[in-house]
Amino acid sequence: MSTVMIVGATRGIGLELAKQYAAEGNTVIACARDSGAAEQLDALSSSSDNISIEQLDVSDPASIEAAAANIGTGAIDTVIVVAGAVGGGRQSLDDLDIEEWHSSLNTNTIGPALVARAFKPNLLASGKGNFMILSSQLGASTWPMGGMYIYSSTKAAVGKVGKILSLDWAQDPIIVSVMHPGWVQTDMGGPQAEITAEESASGIRNVVAGLTKEDSGNFYKWNGDIHPW
Repeated sequence: MSTVMIVGATRGIGLELAKQYAAEGNTVIACARDSGAAEQLDALSSSSDNISIEQLDVSDPASIEAAAANIGTGAIDTVIVVAGAVGGGRQSLDDLDIEEWHSSLNTNTIGPALVARAFKPNLLASGKGNFMILSSQLGASTWPMGGMYIYSSTKAAVGKVGKILSLDWAQDPIIVSVMHPGWVQTDMGGPQAEITAEESASGIRNVVAGLTKEDSGNFYKWNGDIHPW
């Protein structure tokens, strides 16, 4: 069994990943931005002996460092950064929320890089670490969709963060990957989306399980296909 850390586990894909990994018998560190308002995660944790909840706000560097200090230096086999921000409703060029763009950059792009830095020692201690960032197909330059300046640009940027990490950690026993989880029926994706959170989480876990060091730096779809950048 493995130790898995899910950053952004209060609902949707993150909650489902925590649920599925725990059901397999893995030790799950479930990170929540507001651990006092995580009812679904609390209920899941109370019914499972192998889920612990840690406060971690991916947009707050001090919160990331505090979580790393609380968790300590023990081995973590897999870290999946799920937490993200959609960027608000004003994302056209003519009606652009600049403050929200800065906020989303902290959450979607800078935060995952700081999580990677903070928990690299834990992944090294594993000897076979996986670090995965959930992104979106909207972050790919090949995706033929305009608008959504905030969300698309910050997700494109975190894809580059993942690629750089894979190069900087090329000699380390850590696999870095970026994941498009699908268009998922969550609060962000909406009820009309194509797949359920259960399907997305199951696909993500299958991808993680099959990764080798040669795969480091790739951008995947939830079904295991490579997503063109």
